[in-house]
Amino acid sequence: MVSASDGKSTRRAIAKKYRRQQLIDATIKCISKKGLGSTTLADVAKEAGLSQGIVNLHFNSKDNLLNETLLFLAEEYHGAFMDALAGAPDDASAKLLALMKMDLKPAICDRSKLAVWFAFWGEVRAVPTYQRICASYDNKQHEIMVGLTDAIVREGEYTGTDAEMVAEALSSLTDGLWLSCLVNPKTFNRSIALQAVLSYLQAIFPNHYLKENQP
Repeated sequence: MVSASDGKSTRRAIAKKYRRQQLIDATIKCISKKGLGSTTLADVAKEAGLSQGIVNLHFNSKDNLLNETLLFLAEEYHGAFMDALAGAPDDASAKLLALMKMDLKPAICDRSKLAVWFAFWGEVRAVPTYQRICASYDNKQHEIMVGLTDAIVREGEYTGTDAEMVAEALSSLTDGLWLSCLVNPKTFNRSIALQAVLSYLQAIFPNHYLKENQP
């Protein structure tokens, strides 16, 4: 049986979680419009329709708010990454293609979020906390990508193909397509972007991807 005090504590925890997420969402919108350095706590409060005191209450400082915003984005992306991996057929080539498709879905390849990602990436070397947050997830995802490409190399007996380099190239290709989405929204085409990814996979792993005519 749940006591009245336990129920009240649960409601407070839910309300706190909701308010923090509301402020993180507002921060994402502010950074996408104004950039990282120009965004203030007052901007975030205004975007969220709350007082600046509420922002201070939940995060204490702009640094804490930015750290939590980056952590949210990193966890959200990692969740989508792992869901795509788990949802694909139990085959390395299918899983790799599913991950590349995931990178270009509207929920991931979203201009507002991409603007925030690029803003944080621009500060990674200068802010150790950003570097730690990004690295903790990037390393896990890269390890998975290399594992998949290595499995395809071995399965297809692709001599002279380095799994690590292929994984790096795919990540660089995604970064470039994200940048194109961000700076050229009117001309960016998801189908063409997916076809570019597939063309690269077909060139590197023809025995596995030439049968794929549609991304």
